[in-house]
Amino acid sequence: MKKLSIVVPCYNEEECLPLFYEKTGEVVAQMPIETEFVFVDDGSTDGTLRILRELSAKDKRVKYVSFSRNFGKEAGLYAGLKHTTGDFVSVMDADLQDPPDLLPKMYEILTSGEDYDCVASRRTTRKNEPKVRSAFARLFYKLINKMTDTEIMDGARDFRMMTRRMTDAILSLPERERFSKELFSWVGFKTKWLDYENIERAKGQTKWSFKKLTKYAVGGIESATPALLKINLVFFALFFLACIGFVIADIVLAATGQYVNFLFILLPILFFCVSALFFGIFVLGEYVKKIFLQVRGRALYIEKETEQTRPKGE
Repeated sequence: MKKLSIVVPCYNEEECLPLFYEKTGEVVAQMPIETEFVFVDDGSTDGTLRILRELSAKDKRVKYVSFSRNFGKEAGLYAGLKHTTGDFVSVMDADLQDPPDLLPKMYEILTSGEDYDCVASRRTTRKNEPKVRSAFARLFYKLINKMTDTEIMDGARDFRMMTRRMTDAILSLPERERFSKELFSWVGFKTKWLDYENIERAKGQTKWSFKKLTKYAVGGIESATPALLKINLVFFALFFLACIGFVIADIVLAATGQYVNFLFILLPILFFCVSALFFGIFVLGEYVKKIFLQVRGRALYIEKETEQTRPKGE
């Protein structure tokens, strides 16, 4: 029988864990597949670890990894994926904002023969979410999609189910500064999207403050693309155009016999020097970009299938 691994990063989720385990357990019990839970305790300071120990003691399907301190969601997600053994891998939050009821449909799509390697979820609404937070989230998706070669769906969640080959492709990426939403997209593979409305937490308070979300978003952009280095080219263009504008103005004033203020002579020289400085930084940035891409060490390509790995009967 095939196996499904459910990865659950959690930080101070003492209140939600029993509910998550019960609800998700009821759903997977109806699925024709073996299941394992891989919980990752991200240095929680409440009773999260105690509950994981209890669940593991009474249910052999439950595995857990506990960090020595809080390393962040991306570290928890990566650690969870590394400890999976299933043919299919799902990623879920412990707060039940990712509806377990979607798991059977995800599994059905992946095994339908339509060649999907991932069934992902996205929120169609941001109901019950602060308006400022929603506005910044939409702005983030617009910015990162303009800066990267891969598309990240607006409202995309980490909640998804993947085949083993897609999971292994993600784990093969060696970079330390990870942004999973972009990695899921970058590795490719055919993905089916399931839409659902935003769901409130089952219990407790969100651990994502506005400051943490902003830091996560900025880190995501920095990890996904070196495009921010190109901002120097914009400043170069602005200062150079200003320089040209003042030169033309000086020529017109001189040609018409009007007095040319010393400041009007000095400004184009100043703007030219500043534009030359930004151009030099831009050129340096292009070499930094090459170093960034080389150090990140992503594969030149990801293999989906060969004649040796093709599904039987195809």
